[in-house]
Amino acid sequence: MKTFEYRTAAGLAAGLEPGAVFLAGGTNLVDLMKLGVATPDVLVDVNRLPLHEVSGLPDGGIRIGSAVRNSDLAADHRVRTAYPVLSQALLAGASGQLRNMATTGGNLLQRTRCRYFMDATMPCNKHRPGSGCPARDGDHRNLAILGGSPACVATHPSDMAVALAAVDAVVQVDGPAGQRSIPVTGLYRLPEDTPERDTVLEHGELITAVDLPALPVAARSTYRKARDRASYAFAAGSVAAALRVADGLVADVRLAFGAVAPKPWRAYVAEEALRGQPATEERFRAAADAELAAARPLRDNAYKIALIRNLTAAVLTALAEDVR
Repeated sequence: MKTFEYRTAAGLAAGLEPGAVFLAGGTNLVDLMKLGVATPDVLVDVNRLPLHEVSGLPDGGIRIGSAVRNSDLAADHRVRTAYPVLSQALLAGASGQLRNMATTGGNLLQRTRCRYFMDATMPCNKHRPGSGCPARDGDHRNLAILGGSPACVATHPSDMAVALAAVDAVVQVDGPAGQRSIPVTGLYRLPEDTPERDTVLEHGELITAVDLPALPVAARSTYRKARDRASYAFAAGSVAAALRVADGLVADVRLAFGAVAPKPWRAYVAEEALRGQPATEERFRAAADAELAAARPLRDNAYKIALIRNLTAAVLTALAEDVR
């Protein structure tokens, strides 16, 4: 591991000099440093900043401090009641030990587990722009079918971010240029020609909170994750869903897919196809197909199309029948 300087953050908008990064739980960053993929000159510890609370918002929503640990957030009664999809997604991710360390902000900013990115000796446009994307012709079984580019087909690994995308969460950011609010769906960048930039955050900007709006449909929501082994594994595909049915018709719906794109994939096309339609398994499958029409699978990951179609139909059918 490269030698680095360690210091404690002085304030929310203190900013960072070149070569410095923020440190919270460190469950992803420290691994990347050990592998030589991340090589910061300075770690700025933000754990003493006042970012550890879950509190109510005037509209009836919830504000989650960015330093709230994943295990605490999953257990929060307000989250379990009003946004069960988020609690379930958190519990589906990592191990109990990691959830006790991982933070809300850090979870959003974790980086892909693509094997070529995780190996500092391999070509990868994410850590060496212009070096190529060997995953396209190599090991890409668990990589993107949506939103990729010739430069990168990595997938975003977070379960939590998929749930947050489904419930219209908004990220609060503070930095040298001031404060701003970014929808979770707008936080991430698709790779296009600059795959080295995962998000729209500028250097020195710190996520301070995540706001969940008052969203009645979210009280009837769920998260389902398919993976290669029963626990402690990243998703091969996942679906976060919220559904309200009235008189047999879809009155409101929220859908997001995980492990299929470089960002949590909000399924707007599928949502539009479902609103006002009969709440049937056939309609749910057709809506998923409408969203997945844009998929561009590679040699070994076309299975994800059927996987997401089936997961979508299963979770929406369960919600329609109130069997979770």
